[in-house]
Amino acid sequence: MKNTILIIAAVLFTSAIFAQTGKDKGVFKTYEPGYFQNSILKGIEEFESQKVAPKQTKSFKVDPATFNIPTSKDDFKTFWHNTPVSQGNTNTCWSFSTTSFLESEVYRTTGQKVRLSEVYTVYYEYLERAENWVKTRGEMNFGEGSEGNAVTKIWRKYGIVPLDAYTGLKEGQTFHNHSKMFDELKAYADFVKKNNIWDEAAIVNNFKSILNYYIGEPPTKISVNGKEMTPKEYLANVLKLNPDDYCDVLSYMQQPYWKQVEYQVPDNWWHNADYYNIPLDDFMSVLKKAIKAGYTVAIGGDVSEAGFLAREINAAVIPSFDIPSANIDENARQFRFSNETTTDDHGMHVVGYMEKDGVTWFLVKDSGAGSRTGGIEKNKNFGYYFFHEDYIKLKIMDFTVHKDMMKDLLPKFSK
Repeated sequence: MKNTILIIAAVLFTSAIFAQTGKDKGVFKTYEPGYFQNSILKGIEEFESQKVAPKQTKSFKVDPATFNIPTSKDDFKTFWHNTPVSQGNTNTCWSFSTTSFLESEVYRTTGQKVRLSEVYTVYYEYLERAENWVKTRGEMNFGEGSEGNAVTKIWRKYGIVPLDAYTGLKEGQTFHNHSKMFDELKAYADFVKKNNIWDEAAIVNNFKSILNYYIGEPPTKISVNGKEMTPKEYLANVLKLNPDDYCDVLSYMQQPYWKQVEYQVPDNWWHNADYYNIPLDDFMSVLKKAIKAGYTVAIGGDVSEAGFLAREINAAVIPSFDIPSANIDENARQFRFSNETTTDDHGMHVVGYMEKDGVTWFLVKDSGAGSRTGGIEKNKNFGYYFFHEDYIKLKIMDFTVHKDMMKDLLPKFSK
C-alpha cells in the first residue's frame, strides 16, 4: 500500500512539473480578407465607387489550445456601455474608445444613456494640430493618431455634442473613411512647411475647408429637450461631466515614478506631461480595483503580438515563448517599450471582468475591425476582446480612469 501511494505521488508530482513547464506553441496562419475588407472597405467602395483589392496575410500566432480562454462575453460581469461601433477606415481609435468610456461615465454618474459624436472631437483635434504646426514650424508628428486625453482636452475647450447632432458622415455613407481627407490635410501641411508660409489664421481656415468638405462642419448650437445650448453648455449642464475629474495613468521606468510625466510616443504630438507614472504593481491594482468597483477604463497599448488572437477567438494572451507569466515585471515591460516591440497601437474600452483559473480576464470593447471578423452573424463576441491580465501587464501602457480610483495614490505625486 505504501509503495502504491509513493508511485501515485510520484506520478502526480511529475504531472505537476510538466504542467508548470509546458510550453505554448506558435503556428503560422494565413488569413483570408476579414471584416475590414469585406464590410468596411466594401461599404466605402460602394459609396465612393472605388475598387479595393482584398489581401491575404500570413502571421505567426500562438496556438490557443494551451490556454483556457473565455468563450462568451456573456460570462463576464459588465457595466453599462453602448453597443460597439466601428471607427471605419480611420485611425481614430483614441476618440472612439475614450468617447465610449466617457459615455459610460455619464451613465455611472447621472444615469443618462447618451451617444456622443466621436468625429466632433476629431474635427477640432485637427484644428489644434494646424495651430501647433504653425507654432512648431512643422516640427511635430502629423498623423491621424492621438491619445485618449486628447478627448478631454478638446471637450474642455470646445464641449461635445450628441451623435445625432453631428455624425461626420455624408448622406448614404455607412462607414467613416478619412484616408483621402488625411492625405489632403497632410499634403497641405507639407506645402506650408516647404514654402515657409506661416499665416496661422489662413492655415486654420484652409484646414476647416478640407474638413468641412469631407466630414461636415460641426454645429455651434444644439437643441436638447427643446432647449438651445452650446456644446460646452451641453457638457456642463446636461452631461454634468468635468474633464478635470479624469486621470491618465502610465507605468514605465524611463521616467520617475510618482511624478506627472510626458508619455513619449508619437501620438502624444502635443507633448502632454500630465500622465501619472506609477509602478507596475500599482498600475495593475488600480485597474483591477476600478473595474471591480464598476468604473470602466479606457486603455491604450500594443495589439500586434503573437498572443493577440483577433482573428481566432477575440482574445489576447502572452505565450510562454514570449515570456513566462512569472517573469512579467516592469523590466520586461520597459525592455519591450524601449526596443519598440511594444508600441502605442490602439485605444480600447474595458467594460467588464471575470475571474477564471486564479487570474483576471478583462472584457474590452473595441472600435477596430479585428474584433469583428466573420461579421455579427458569425461572431457572437462581435466588437469585444478577452484580455488576460498578463497581456494588460506587459503590453498595455496607459489608461484613463476617474480620479476616485486614484485618490489613495494622488498624495504621493509632486509635479
